Amino acid sequence: MKDLFVSIFGAPEGIVLLQLLTATQFTIYLSLIAFIGGGTVGAGITLLRVLPSKIARRSATGYIWLFQSAPLLMLLFLFGLGVPRLIGVNVNVWLAASAALTLYTSAYLAEVWRSAIDSIPNGQWEGASSLGLRFGHTLRHVILPQAMRISLAPTVGFLVQIIKGTSLAYIIGFSDLMSVGKRWANAPVEGTEPFIIYPLMALIYFALCFPLSRLSLVLEKRLGTVKKTPLVAA
Repeated sequence: MKDLFVSIFGAPEGIVLLQLLTATQFTIYLSLIAFIGGGTVGAGITLLRVLPSKIARRSATGYIWLFQSAPLLMLLFLFGLGVPRLIGVNVNVWLAASAALTLYTSAYLAEVWRSAIDSIPNGQWEGASSLGLRFGHTLRHVILPQAMRISLAPTVGFLVQIIKGTSLAYIIGFSDLMSVGKRWANAPVEGTEPFIIYPLMALIYFALCFPLSRLSLVLEKRLGTVKKTPLVAA
């Protein structure tokens, strides 16, 4: 593969491009871990947020406020550098980055999904209650199907933010697209100047994020959440 890239793009351009593309896969893996882990935790926090119990709602609200208020950079420092030094144990950068991004993601997704549930008219709850449905059945069969349509666009939109947020993980030694790109941009090698490397990295990030944004619009149209504005005669 290395010889193929060098033969097409030359050296060192071919080597740089190959390493950037190779590192991009770790950016994708970390984004998926953060989204799946954060989505799982966020779903639990969302459930606590809408339960009738005041203790559950207050606990979930405190969790959301805590991790929404904490900058992602600080969480990465805490899990990647602070905790290891505090307890005297080496923490794998994958584990540290995954934990920080999962907590960060879960707080935002929980708030997005809670807002979608709260946007459903109270008449839906009252109608289901009049039919004898319990809270769990109402939430599962009546509220969530409608809330999913509302929350789809912001959820996919936040996935784009997660991908871009992984670029901060290089500060704790995580080897991803940003880490490899910065290394080459700082290297005293002709053809790897910052004005070449950074635009190339930007194109790769764009290639990752733009399809997700387009996918959001397609899904919105299929689910009927995008309404066409009628033409008004002049």
